[in-house]
Amino acid sequence: MSPTQPSGHQADNQSPPFSGHNAFRSDPLLKDIASDMPRALRDDFETTGKFVASAEAQDLARIANRAVPELRTHDGFGNRIDQVDFHPSWHALMRRGVSIGLQGSVWEGKREEAGFAHQSRAIRFYLTAGLECGHLCPLTMTNASIAAIMASPRIEKSWAPLVVSRRYDSSNRPAMQKSGVTIGMGMTEKQGGTDVRANESVAVRAGEGVYRLEGHKWFMSAPMSDAFVMLAKTGDALSCFLVPRILEDGNLNGLRLQRLKDKLGNRSNASSEVEFSDTYGFLLGGEGEGIRTILDMVTLTRLDCALASAGMMRASLAEAVHHCRHRRVFGELLIDQPLMIRVLADLALDVAAATALSLRLARSFDNARDKPAEAAIARLMTPVIKYWVCKIAPSIIYEVMECMGGNGYVEERAAARHYREAPVNAIWEGSGNVMALDVLRVLTRGRELCDVALQSINDDLGAAGPRTVDVLRACMAVAERDEGASRMLTEQLALAAAAAELTRLGAGHVAEAFVETRLGGAWRSTYGMLDARFDARQIVDMLYPPAS
Repeated sequence: MSPTQPSGHQADNQSPPFSGHNAFRSDPLLKDIASDMPRALRDDFETTGKFVASAEAQDLARIANRAVPELRTHDGFGNRIDQVDFHPSWHALMRRGVSIGLQGSVWEGKREEAGFAHQSRAIRFYLTAGLECGHLCPLTMTNASIAAIMASPRIEKSWAPLVVSRRYDSSNRPAMQKSGVTIGMGMTEKQGGTDVRANESVAVRAGEGVYRLEGHKWFMSAPMSDAFVMLAKTGDALSCFLVPRILEDGNLNGLRLQRLKDKLGNRSNASSEVEFSDTYGFLLGGEGEGIRTILDMVTLTRLDCALASAGMMRASLAEAVHHCRHRRVFGELLIDQPLMIRVLADLALDVAAATALSLRLARSFDNARDKPAEAAIARLMTPVIKYWVCKIAPSIIYEVMECMGGNGYVEERAAARHYREAPVNAIWEGSGNVMALDVLRVLTRGRELCDVALQSINDDLGAAGPRTVDVLRACMAVAERDEGASRMLTEQLALAAAAAELTRLGAGHVAEAFVETRLGGAWRSTYGMLDARFDARQIVDMLYPPAS
């Protein structure tokens, strides 16, 4: 008789795997925000919510971040190929993201999305961010690229249909021979970083609308994209170009990848350093109008930064609540212990605010064309929301890991990956200081836009509105005199707008607790500071309902 292997220790105090649920259906706030959208869109959200919470999808996310991209500059015969190899899990995530329109559904003009194009994509993006954010980087850039490509109708005519195509095509061929394309970005250089006006790359006219580029880029993300939106100088001013990776004759377009960045997070996605010469690009917009051309593109990517951060926070906290409902410590479930439930509730308030704010921004994008007030809100609140939502993500996800203890600190659980990922959204497309300076720019050059936003906050916030607006006006006056105070103004605007949106949504006890603790509370540096006036268990159960 063959000997039997001992079964090993069987733990009876571990939470069950956090999979098999529906991330949309289990998010009451998100369902409320989507409640006035067409049934077909809500069905799509349920489909996405089921996928991102499946064990299979979670495996794809885990593997894609373990099997990181690899650069091959040359083939076995010594020929330059500048190719980055990705694991099949990456391609599976990309294929799924493209199939649900994350790369360009806002430009499709579908009837069922009329009035909701940005919001419906935002919800799918938010849900997907809770699964894995690295693959969302090229999808974000592809979606936003249309805003720059539209500056040149001839280029738009040939490229836009491929961008909005819901067919993912990773083949290594010229763009016009493919069924769908992705677009990357190459803006920053070694000597300037965020200060793109210090760029040294140059472009010389080579034909009608075609330029020859020479220079380098310090961060060129998603280097296997089919083309890149790049800035280069034509004379003394920056111009914007669409630079294909492969020319129509099948030859490479002179983009020589130097190395891939060894990044803290965002590891499933490749970011590269690149040098180029005799590289051809199509002019987008006019010569010397590069900054103006990319502004709308950058605005769209900033929305996605906020959505991704909010989605990661929601998914991370949802797993922590799940853990605390099953884990016993000192004989009691963690969620029944006073300190723990107050930490979870305190976290839940900020996560709800981040969700509400990000989706409110998407709504302003949908309405900006027809409603000047919404356009004003979009202009001021984009840097405000990007600043606050992205900046709180690392601290929230850290606290989530602490709620889960060692179980949250290991790479088998998503929280560790989200924690490494969280800082990138605050850094990319403008760090905190850049966002605060943009808010100050609106204040000094378009004060009427600020007045519109303040009126909206006042109207939505109810009884607390007038007092809150008085505080904001005082902050504005300080920031006008002292540039160094612009972060204070930006954060106060974010908190006030979040409180107003939660109140408008009818979030009840959640909104009341947020108003009292964030607008009227004392200075806070950690979570768990709710006092006994607020029913912490009610807040958690309202935002994270127990499984039925």
